[in-house]
Amino acid sequence: MLSGLALVAGAFGVAGTFLRKKKMGMSAKQQAAKRTASVWARPGMTVTFRAELMPGRDRQQRTVRVKELLPSGRVTLHEIAGEHAEKEFDPIK
Repeated sequence: MLSGLALVAGAFGVAGTFLRKKKMGMSAKQQAAKRTASVWARPGMTVTFRAELMPGRDRQQRTVRVKELLPSGRVTLHEIAGEHAEKEFDPIK
């Protein structure tokens, strides 16, 4: 009798875990769509470095075009070498 009760409890545990994973798990296509919907920069758009990072330069000299958005969320730029993070730029309005 006790073993039957343990078997039923185990079955409920497995079923609960399966349903929870099914609800939480998104397909790769859904995850990709969600990621691209919330990106902060896109290739070709202009971004402006914060004034603290480039003192003595006006806004026009601190503005550059995005070349590529990397999977990490960082960007490469046309005019400046290296990878740059979102926090290096003024907020986009």
